[in-house]
Amino acid sequence: MIDTEKLKMMVRMIAETREEEIGCVDCYAQLDLFVDQLLEGKHPEEAMPLVEHHLNMCNDCQEEFKALLDALQTSP
Repeated sequence: MIDTEKLKMMVRMIAETREEEIGCVDCYAQLDLFVDQLLEGKHPEEAMPLVEHHLNMCNDCQEEFKALLDALQTSP
Protein backbone atom coordinates (compact mmCIF):
# COMPACT_ATOMS: atom_id res chain seq x y z
CA MET A 1 0.00 0.00 0.00
CA ILE A 2 1.30 3.46 -0.91
CA ASP A 3 1.59 6.03 1.86
CA THR A 4 -0.12 9.13 0.46
CA GLU A 5 1.90 11.55 2.61
CA LYS A 6 5.23 10.05 1.51
CA LEU A 7 4.11 10.20 -2.09
CA LYS A 8 3.15 13.87 -1.74
CA MET A 9 6.53 14.62 -0.14
CA MET A 10 8.39 12.86 -2.97
CA VAL A 11 6.45 14.77 -5.63
CA ARG A 12 7.17 18.06 -3.84
CA MET A 13 10.87 17.24 -3.62
CA ILE A 14 11.03 16.39 -7.31
CA ALA A 15 9.22 19.60 -8.22
CA GLU A 16 11.61 21.68 -6.12
CA THR A 17 14.79 20.05 -7.40
CA ARG A 18 17.31 22.57 -8.67
CA GLU A 19 20.15 22.26 -11.12
CA GLU A 20 22.65 22.92 -8.34
CA GLU A 21 22.11 21.44 -4.88
CA ILE A 22 24.15 20.28 -1.92
CA GLY A 23 23.84 17.11 0.13
CA CYS A 24 23.64 16.58 3.85
CA VAL A 25 27.43 16.42 4.34
CA ASP A 26 27.98 19.79 2.66
CA CYS A 27 25.00 21.34 4.42
CA TYR A 28 26.20 20.14 7.81
CA ALA A 29 29.69 21.51 7.13
CA GLN A 30 28.24 24.99 6.51
CA LEU A 31 25.54 24.94 9.17
CA ASP A 32 27.54 26.82 11.81
CA LEU A 33 28.25 29.69 9.41
CA PHE A 34 24.60 29.73 8.34
CA VAL A 35 23.44 29.98 11.96
CA ASP A 36 26.04 32.66 12.76
CA GLN A 37 24.77 34.78 9.89
CA LEU A 38 21.20 34.32 11.02
CA LEU A 39 22.03 35.35 14.60
CA GLU A 40 23.89 38.42 13.30
CA GLY A 41 20.70 39.52 11.56
CA LYS A 42 21.93 38.78 8.07
CA HIS A 43 19.81 37.08 5.46
CA PRO A 44 21.56 33.73 5.07
CA GLU A 45 19.04 32.57 2.49
CA GLU A 46 20.53 35.20 0.20
CA ALA A 47 24.15 34.57 1.16
CA MET A 48 23.81 30.78 1.40
CA PRO A 49 20.89 29.80 -0.85
CA LEU A 50 22.06 26.20 -1.26
CA VAL A 51 22.04 25.63 2.50
CA GLU A 52 18.64 27.32 2.81
CA HIS A 53 17.22 25.18 0.02
CA HIS A 54 18.63 21.98 1.51
CA LEU A 55 17.18 22.80 4.93
CA ASN A 56 13.77 23.28 3.33
CA MET A 57 14.03 19.85 1.71
CA CYS A 58 15.72 17.74 4.41
CA ASN A 59 14.05 17.10 7.74
CA ASP A 60 17.19 15.59 9.29
CA CYS A 61 19.34 18.64 8.54
CA GLN A 62 16.51 20.93 9.56
CA GLU A 63 16.44 19.24 12.98
CA GLU A 64 20.21 19.73 13.34
CA PHE A 65 19.80 23.39 12.34
CA LYS A 66 17.04 23.97 14.88
CA ALA A 67 19.02 22.26 17.65
CA LEU A 68 22.11 24.36 16.93
CA LEU A 69 20.08 27.56 16.70
CA ASP A 70 18.26 26.80 19.97
CA ALA A 71 21.53 26.00 21.75
CA LEU A 72 23.17 29.22 20.63
CA GLN A 73 20.14 31.36 21.40
CA THR A 74 19.90 30.05 24.97
CA SER A 75 23.61 30.17 25.79
CA PRO A 76 24.87 33.23 27.73
